[in-house]
Amino acid sequence: MGCRLLGAALAVPSLLAAMPPAAMAQERASEIAQSWQAPRTGWGDPDLRGKWPVDYLGQTPRERPPEFGNRRYLTEEEYQAALQRGQAQLDRYDAEQEAGTMGMGHWAERGLPLRQTSMIVEPENGRYPPLTEEGKRLKAAERTSWNTEVFDRMEDFGLFDRCISRGMPSSMLPGNYNGGIEIFQAPGLVAISLEMIHETRLIYLDGRDPPPPEVTDYLGYSRGHWEGDTLVIETTNFTPGASAGPAPNSGQLHIVEHLTPVGPDEIHYEAWVEDPVVMVGRYKIDIPWQRDDDYGMFEYACHEGNVQIRGYITSTSPRFAAMREANWAETAEEGPSE
Repeated sequence: MGCRLLGAALAVPSLLAAMPPAAMAQERASEIAQSWQAPRTGWGDPDLRGKWPVDYLGQTPRERPPEFGNRRYLTEEEYQAALQRGQAQLDRYDAEQEAGTMGMGHWAERGLPLRQTSMIVEPENGRYPPLTEEGKRLKAAERTSWNTEVFDRMEDFGLFDRCISRGMPSSMLPGNYNGGIEIFQAPGLVAISLEMIHETRLIYLDGRDPPPPEVTDYLGYSRGHWEGDTLVIETTNFTPGASAGPAPNSGQLHIVEHLTPVGPDEIHYEAWVEDPVVMVGRYKIDIPWQRDDDYGMFEYACHEGNVQIRGYITSTSPRFAAMREANWAETAEEGPSE
């Protein structure tokens, strides 16, 4: 996986190193907006079609480290140090190739950091809002492979562990790999294909109402409209239990996204996320998307054969202790295989 990142990574340092401070970036965006018009589809909608992988955003944290306080951008010194750390991770691929080994250098596709200190820009400190009492309860009760060592039943694994969904807004944000996003359009419909977990979001543009509250999905139900060149997406009807960030979401999760083309190869992505059952207030994600139509969207096979969940349970659950001991005793009696 990591190998396909290298070609893009070689071009990224010059792009990022030249990134101007916030005021200059806003001035540049304004100049582009004045001299460039978004292309249109054959039926007249702004044309967002193409591949917009977010793998290169993987070195920028979603939540701002506390030491940066309310500061939205790294200083030049901090930024150069962050670039060096990011490049050192990319260099692990070459080191593993030379050593004939395979590790995170081959698995991780995380690019180089932006100058932003976090993807979250609101609240001002770039961090998730405080949890409600119910949010704290949901967080404490959440069980995934990240916080569990003994697995006794299916519910001891998270939705991501079971390759069901990353939920929202996580599905629109980078992970360690498989960060492909591809947009398709047809009259009255936008489809957003996600490489990780191989899900597809359908955004209906025909003005329909949302379905009844009991009709839910882990990615929610999305309706959209155009405001100028901006695609505005409102998503409701979420199935509880995925992770909207600080804790598993409730059915009251509500997300509004803006996808604004600001140049031939860039989309300004914004998402406002609120869940009054879980969080006190909302947060906003603000990141750039870069076009890469040469990006290869791979099949996300997850755990081949669907045997890993069963393997974790039978190897750790107390219910299977006697069976494990019998298998070990039988293996010991047979001796080492020839």
